[in-house]
Amino acid sequence: MDLRQLEYFVAVAEERNFTRAAERVHISQSGVSAQIRRLEHELGAELFDRSARAVALTAAGEAALAHARAALASAEAVGRAVDEVTGLVRGRLTVGMVVGCTLTPLFDALAAFHAAHPGVEVLLQEDNSDRLAEGVRSGAVDLALIGAAAATPDGLDALTIIDERIVAAVPHDHPLAGLPHLALRELTAHPLVCMPPGTGLRAVLDRACAEQDLRPSIALEAGAADAIADLAARGLGVAVLSASMASVYADRLTALPLADVDIPALLALVWKPAHNPAVRTLLTHARHAFGLTDTP
Repeated sequence: MDLRQLEYFVAVAEERNFTRAAERVHISQSGVSAQIRRLEHELGAELFDRSARAVALTAAGEAALAHARAALASAEAVGRAVDEVTGLVRGRLTVGMVVGCTLTPLFDALAAFHAAHPGVEVLLQEDNSDRLAEGVRSGAVDLALIGAAAATPDGLDALTIIDERIVAAVPHDHPLAGLPHLALRELTAHPLVCMPPGTGLRAVLDRACAEQDLRPSIALEAGAADAIADLAARGLGVAVLSASMASVYADRLTALPLADVDIPALLALVWKPAHNPAVRTLLTHARHAFGLTDTP
């Protein structure tokens, strides 16, 4: 016997009709009947009672049905197992990264994945967080590092890497530099230099301003923290950065906490719940690279 015969047998048993079973397995009714006859000959027993109007299982057919289903399920499991292995031997993995973000642990994870699975082509693309999240939903992107305000996008699995507050950053000789902290209203009285719409930091700023009915004056937008810090250091506006970003530029800028903004700025990896084995393996490397798990 072969799996094709078992598939036809199960189809007829479930449909209780040779014609409907033939339609289900996409061959002719005579082809299904011929294969069932061959299976019955091999087993030495009739599997169906064909005397009634509706096809019914014989006692032998009842005894065989559960085993036939189990055999087909096992064959499918073999196929899935092979797919998982070949998916890590060849294929393509598209990884998204929010513009201007240069987290070296992500690069470390990509390097470790590539070393372990050189047959998988890894594509890296930059975009804003909103478009990356939509790319993950559509399947155009397998895994993405995005920024978000307060919560990661609905409908996607996520691993939060960074959870922190936004701050203002000004040159050391700026009139605001001597204050212990700022209120958002005080911040928005000045022209701002910040990330563009579609990024996590901008989402936090926009949401906080909307909650207080404030309309900030955005003087300049830049997709990289270095550019924002350089522009602010030259007096072109007050920078809006995350706390960890601002700390990098402490030699040039003074960071000022925003006392009335508690919306967290998140940096997270996101992926579809039904992900492929390559995504699962890259996530293992990423958790290790970011210090969130043991060695993969």
